[in-house]
Amino acid sequence: MTTDTVPLGPRKSMGIWTALALVMGSMIGSGVYLLPATLAPLGWNSVIGWAITVTGALCVAAVFAKLARQFPQAGGPYAYTSRAFGQGPAFAVAWAYWISMWVGNAAIATGAISYLSRLFPVLGNTGNSVMATIAIIWGFTFINLRGVAAAGKVQLITTIIKLVPLVAVAVLAGYVLATQGATMIRPFDPSDLNLASISAATTLTLWAMLGLETATVPADQVRDPERTIPRATLFGTAGAGFIYIIVCSAVVLMLPVAITTTSAAPFADFVARYGGADAGMAIAAFGAISALGALNGWIMVQGELPAAIARDGLFPAWMATRGKYGAPVYAHLLSSGLLTAVLMLNFSRSMASLFEFLILLTTSVVLFMYLVCALAAARLMANGMITRSIGFACVVILAMLYSAWTVYGAGLEAFIWGVALIFAGMPVFALMKYTQRGSKAPA
Repeated sequence: MTTDTVPLGPRKSMGIWTALALVMGSMIGSGVYLLPATLAPLGWNSVIGWAITVTGALCVAAVFAKLARQFPQAGGPYAYTSRAFGQGPAFAVAWAYWISMWVGNAAIATGAISYLSRLFPVLGNTGNSVMATIAIIWGFTFINLRGVAAAGKVQLITTIIKLVPLVAVAVLAGYVLATQGATMIRPFDPSDLNLASISAATTLTLWAMLGLETATVPADQVRDPERTIPRATLFGTAGAGFIYIIVCSAVVLMLPVAITTTSAAPFADFVARYGGADAGMAIAAFGAISALGALNGWIMVQGELPAAIARDGLFPAWMATRGKYGAPVYAHLLSSGLLTAVLMLNFSRSMASLFEFLILLTTSVVLFMYLVCALAAARLMANGMITRSIGFACVVILAMLYSAWTVYGAGLEAFIWGVALIFAGMPVFALMKYTQRGSKAPA
């Protein structure tokens, strides 16, 4: 693939539907298919937990929407933090956020192969699964190297497909309730509600909302970004949250707890119980497609973010170089190369526990990034760079409180290591600033 020695202005190939698919497709991965099994013992507490999570996520999404409308710049969280606090803090947050992407993508790719192995048992072999997972990663990388237009089409198609089983569960639940009455739902007992269970449910469900910010990262590839990105961010978050509440609550409240908690495929068991069909293989197929769609979206973002940082001179200039299709070629190749390396850790038995820890650590980094962006919005509003209003000020406060609470919910150890990961980028920042000064000095 030919590349230009000077970064090119990217083609604006992403419209509202593609941006919406990027947000929803990045949020809805393979985890939602297993989440009811974890939430089942919590009963009605899980419904309240979902309501809190979706409300908090919408506040964070509203903050990103406002920032994107005011500053439609590539890099999303990096650009907003830079405006509010300067390049140093912005680089630290973006550095950790970028790492969280390719570590998290390893888990998504592994989940996709796990679902595919039910359809193709040969993938259950460790060696075969490693090769298949690497092939999937680089397949989507090369799709993204063809530009946002090609990757966007894949994202749109996979998002539509992954919504099919979720909508089917919602329709089936509605039909059962309409024909058999509310007795099919687990009885509501106020005495079963307690703060500890609601908090546990909220902590479990917040992981499903990660990705609401994805449309802000490739802003320079979006048509009419001032309008498109805010709408995609808000509608995508609201749509995914609404679907989560309906389908997960239906499975949790309408399947016996003994079945749900021990199920490897709660959605399949739900459809089989009320639809009279063996849906296990179908759910496995949809679960694989769901994970693959999420992987495609996150691979797009993991290439666009370092390219945006490189355009500011804080990553090597070659990472901003775009090929003839407008994609940041070297940023994608480096990110997927690092993703492949992390993936190899996952398939090493001795490194399995480390991999799980890295997932928790990097997820806490994303939550910390949400907090920093909410603080950035408050700072920009105080400085008059964002229009002040009582309504948005309330939203920012709620977003800050929710983000702080989610960081706390991730656990002290993950928080400490997450902060360490953020500060680990500072030597790189210092080196790049030193290089910048050296390049500007007279010969």
